[in-house]
Amino acid sequence: MLPQHFSDAIWHQINNKTKPAGALGQLEHVAHQLALIQSINQSDAVTKIELNHPTAIVFAGDHGIAEQGISIAPSAVTQQMVLNFLAGGAAINCFCRANQVQLKVVDCGILLPVEQAHPDLIVQRLGDRTADLSLSAAMSDQQVEQGIELGRELVKRIIAEGSNLVMFGEMGIGNTSSASALLAALSNRTVSECVGRGTGISDEQLALKTELIAKAVARCQELSAKQVLAQVGGFEIVQMVGGFLAAGETNTPVIVDGFIATAAAYVATLIEPSCRDVMLFAHQSHEAGHKYLLEALQAEPLLDLSLRLGEGTGAVLAVPLIRCAAEFYNNMASFEQAGVTVD
Repeated sequence: MLPQHFSDAIWHQINNKTKPAGALGQLEHVAHQLALIQSINQSDAVTKIELNHPTAIVFAGDHGIAEQGISIAPSAVTQQMVLNFLAGGAAINCFCRANQVQLKVVDCGILLPVEQAHPDLIVQRLGDRTADLSLSAAMSDQQVEQGIELGRELVKRIIAEGSNLVMFGEMGIGNTSSASALLAALSNRTVSECVGRGTGISDEQLALKTELIAKAVARCQELSAKQVLAQVGGFEIVQMVGGFLAAGETNTPVIVDGFIATAAAYVATLIEPSCRDVMLFAHQSHEAGHKYLLEALQAEPLLDLSLRLGEGTGAVLAVPLIRCAAEFYNNMASFEQAGVTVD
C-alpha cells in the first residue's frame, strides 16, 4: 500500500515548481506516483526520484489454439522472433538501445526451444505450448501456480540485481486469443467486444477466432482468477502475472505494455489488488479489447500511437516520459529558488 500520508508533501514539491499548477499534465501524476512508491519505508516523502537500470523482460510462450488457423503466422515464428530478439534485430531491441533499457527474454514454453545458450535468454518452460483453449483447459492448476512463482522470482531477482524500473513484453502466436478470453471471462464484456484482429487476420479468421473463444469462455463461469488462467491463459501470461505481483511486493514501478501485458496486469490485480499501485500504463494499443482493460484498471495511458506489435515496445517508448517526470521532480527550480514571484 502506498504511503498516502506523504501525498500532500509530494504535491507541494510538484506544485511549487516554476510552472502553473497542473501545467505538466500527466507527467505530474507520474512523478507523484513514483515519489509515493519510493517513499515507502521512508520517514519523509522523497525529494529525489531514482531510476536505476530500467529493464524490459519479454516473456515468450506458444498457444495450442494457433493450430486452428486464427493467426497469420504459425507457432514456429515464436522461436524465430526469440532468435531475432537475442540477435538484436527486433523493434524491442531498437527501442531498448535508443532508451538505454536492458533486455531479457524468457522462454516460458515455446513450441520450438532455442538450443544455444545466450546471456539474455532465461529458460523456465512450463511445457512446449498450452493446450488448445477452445477444446480444453489451456494448462493445469499446477502449471498456473508454477508459472506465477517463476515469474515472481525472476522479477524479484532482476530487482535485487539493481533495477528499480521494470517493464514486461510478450511474444507468442495466438496470445491475443488468450488475452481476449481472459478479458471476456473476467469482465462483463461480450466475447465479440473483446476479440480483435491480432496480427491482422481476415474476416473469416476473425469469425472463427470469436467462435472458438466463446466456447472457452463458456467454461469459465463462477471461476476464480487463477482458475480462469488455467482455462484460457498462456504460459507467458501466467509468468507476467507473477512478475506484476513481484513488482507490487517489492514496491517497484512497473510499466504496463499493450493488450496481452495489460490482461496479465488485470489478472494480477484480481489476485492482489495492491499491485495496481505500482503500475504505470504506457499506451493504448490498436487491439480491440485493450481499452476495456484500461477502463477496468482505471488507467490513463501515456501514449496512443495505434501500436499493436507487443514485445514491450510501447512500454519502452514510455521510458523517456517517465525519466522526464523524475527529472522535473528532482531538478526543476522552485519559485523561491528561481526568484520568481507569483501574486
